[in-house]
Amino acid sequence: MARSQAFQALVENDPANPMFRFSLGQALWQEGEAQAACEHLQFATQAKSDWMMPLILLGKCQLAMQQKEAARQSFGAALKLALAQGHEEPEAELRQLLSTL
Repeated sequence: MARSQAFQALVENDPANPMFRFSLGQALWQEGEAQAACEHLQFATQAKSDWMMPLILLGKCQLAMQQKEAARQSFGAALKLALAQGHEEPEAELRQLLSTL
C-alpha cells in the first residue's frame, strides 16, 4: 500500500484535520504527485498560517508544475516564517530556491 493511501483514509475520516492533510500532501509529493499534493498543502497552509513546512512543499509542487510565480510567493512567505521563527536551514534552502526563480 502506498503511503498516501494510508493518509487518504485519515483525511476521508477527518477532512478538516490540517495535520492529516499535510501528511497526505507530503506523501503525494514524495510519490511524484505534485498536482494532487497541492490541494492538501494549500489546505494546511490556510489552516495554520505560521506553519512553514506546508508552504515549502507547496512551493516545490508549484515549481514542479512550472507555476513559477506561485512558487515564488510560497517560498517568499515561507522565508518570512523561517526568519521570524529562527529556522536557519530552511532559510538557506529557501534563499537557494528563490535564487533559481
